[in-house]
Amino acid sequence: MPAKSAAQQKAAGAALSAKRGDTPKSDLKGASRSVEQSMTESELKALASTKRKGKPDHVSN
Repeated sequence: MPAKSAAQQKAAGAALSAKRGDTPKSDLKGASRSVEQSMTESELKALASTKRKGKPDHVSN
């Protein structure tokens, strides 16, 4: 599942880093905190690996 916006991709990257233990979970804020808890490492990797080129900064639901 590719990210729909640059913000979503960045949040997934931060959550993936915390899930792997590279970043303390206490450093996570907002969407990255909830995404880290609700998604598996492979799902986060798919979101975080999305290219940002051509993506909007934010997408409204």
